[in-house]
Parts: sequence; C-alpha cells; structure tokens
Amino acid sequence: MDPAPGPGGSSLTFVGTATTLQRLGPFTVLTDPNFLHRGERAYLGHGLSSRRRTEPALGPEDLPPLDAVVLSHLHGDHFDRRARRGLPRSVPIVTTPHAERRLRRQGFGAAEGLRTWQSWEISRGDEVLRVTAVPGQHGPALVHRALPPVMGAVLELARAGRTALRLYQTGDTLMRPFLHRVHERFGPPDVLVAHLGGTRVAGVLVTMDARQGADLVEAFRPGTTIPVHHDDYDVFRSPLSHFTQELYDRGLSAGLRVLHRGETAQLEPAARAVPG
Repeated sequence: MDPAPGPGGSSLTFVGTATTLQRLGPFTVLTDPNFLHRGERAYLGHGLSSRRRTEPALGPEDLPPLDAVVLSHLHGDHFDRRARRGLPRSVPIVTTPHAERRLRRQGFGAAEGLRTWQSWEISRGDEVLRVTAVPGQHGPALVHRALPPVMGAVLELARAGRTALRLYQTGDTLMRPFLHRVHERFGPPDVLVAHLGGTRVAGVLVTMDARQGADLVEAFRPGTTIPVHHDDYDVFRSPLSHFTQELYDRGLSAGLRVLHRGETAQLEPAARAVPG
C-alpha cells in the first residue's frame, strides 16, 4: 500500500499502535513497525507481555519500498518478530544507540543510532529529509531505567533549503518539562503524532494518558494532532475518547485528526508556519 500524497506532497497512513506509513515529499518512512495480529503477544521484557486487541492495517508484505524506518525504541509493540522477519535488512533504521546495537546483531546493518539532538539525513534532488532525535522518558524517574531507552523524533522535509513540513512524533514518553526544549528548538510543529494510551506496566504509568497528551498539545500548539498508540494492547489504560474530550474541554480540538487503521491523512504546513 502506497499512501496517497496530498497537494503538498505529504501524507500519513495509520497502520496501528505507533506504526505509520509516511510519504514526506519523495521519501517514504515507516515508524515503529508493529505487525502482530490480534491475539498475538508482544513481549515487553522482564517476563511481561501484552496481548494485541486489534489487527494492523498492513503487513510487511504490503509495504512500498522504504527510504527509512524511524524507531522510537526497541520494545515488542514497536519492533516485533514479524517486523524482524519481514523488513529488508538493508533499510536504514533511525533509532536509539541502544536499539542500533541490537538491530545490527540481528542483521540490520544500516541501523543508525542517534543521541539526543543528533540528526540523520537523506536527499533526493533539491529535497532533503532530516530526522532529529529529541528527548523522551519512558516512565517515571528510575522506573524508566528498567525499560528500553526511547527517543522522540522531529522529521523535517526541506525543499531548496527551506522547510516545507515539520512533524514531531513523541515516542513513548511521559509529559515532562524537558519536552519544552523541543518546542524551543523547532517551534510549533505542523503535525504532532502523539503516543498516548496511558500505558501501565506493573501499575506504573509509562506513556502519556489523556491529561498529559492534552498538556503537550496545549504547550506545542501544533497545526494538526494525530493520536496513535491508544487502544491496541491490554496495557493501554487511557482511552482515545478521554484524550479527545480533554482537547474539546480545553478548546484545543481544531487541529485534531483521528485516523482509523488504514486511513490516510494529507499533511500540510500549518497556516502560521514560516519556512525556515
């Protein structure tokens, strides 16, 4: 399946969990590939697992040729055994240094680990896609050390040296003060892809719930907000409806775009965005 680009040349197809297929100008990017089927278990480490409740819209065999995979962290609901078997070993996987080491041992020789604020680029003609790793914290202090290190990512499409589209995907993080540094560096994103779900492991919140997600939208004021990672596994405890209600209650729902699995959204610069 090839996502149909909008008039600006960019689109996002929601596959399920945090998996999206993005067409950013001439570049095709897959995020957090999770292709397990309904009823299969994702293994989360430390003897923990979670059963999938939903069916992904695509499998590895349905993907178009990829320019890159952006992987927020190496967890069973973000890079699973079906992805490991089905993705081409030559595809660049832009991820954390922790995940890079493990992926290279699995044969993914083009895996590229980025430290916070480091960037990876690919170009085609006068168009460039830049992926910058930004901070994330997968759980409260100390608890997050028991989970795989996580990164958010800012994806910037530039044409002839000018930014045409800026997308921020949070990765599995809690809303923490250091996320404001992303806004300070890049400004309001055209598109925010928010990992939600209020995931709880052993009773501890490790991803944003409805309130924290709305706090992020209020702080960043994106042009478009696309929620993902909210109902696919039984460890997700904060329903999407709670997030959408929070946005309505705070007067922040104008840019909300809820996608069903397999649905594609055209991505456009926010009206107030200034190319940079």
